[in-house]
Amino acid sequence: ATCGHGCKYGECMGPNKCKCFPGFTGKTCNQDVNECGLKPRPCEHRCMNTHGSYKCYCLNGYMLMPDGTCASSRTCAMVNCQYGCEEVRGQVQCLCPSGGLQLGPNGRTCIDIDECSTGKAVCSYNRRCVNTFGSFYCKCQLGYELKYTSGRYNCVDVNECVTNIHRCNLHAECLNTQGSFQCKCKQGYRGSGFDCA
Repeated sequence: ATCGHGCKYGECMGPNKCKCFPGFTGKTCNQDVNECGLKPRPCEHRCMNTHGSYKCYCLNGYMLMPDGTCASSRTCAMVNCQYGCEEVRGQVQCLCPSGGLQLGPNGRTCIDIDECSTGKAVCSYNRRCVNTFGSFYCKCQLGYELKYTSGRYNCVDVNECVTNIHRCNLHAECLNTQGSFQCKCKQGYRGSGFDCA
């Protein structure tokens, strides 16, 4: 079984046939399934889609139960939590539906944690961190693109000279570099490479 384009979040089961891991879809299993849009809905009240999964949370005045259902709770209603609450040893605590969110100063609303600036997120050297509400993901650095090479996905340098996205002068040569490119005026011309005279 060989899959020319690879199976990003899945395994190769036959010639160019991927079997996706739960929570992923697409020909190469590279797309996240939005479980919140499925029928029947996976959550009783509210749903937050996450990378490869989802999280349930309840309306104010309800408590999230271990089985994912929401139970009416007078104490929760009194605390007025944004995303439902839980009772721990008789104490009511507001919940946030994702590890990438934290309780705000008022103890009721959830605010985003920017994993990219706090250093919580670890991306490989040729990838940059992109913060999202409640999470983050790693994206190829500028000048690189995601390609399936030698059995895995890698960020590969974009050859701007071949793809013609360079802005070199008509009288200049384009030189590809890792993650970028340079323009050099041809013999008999002077300038920056973007302007040659």
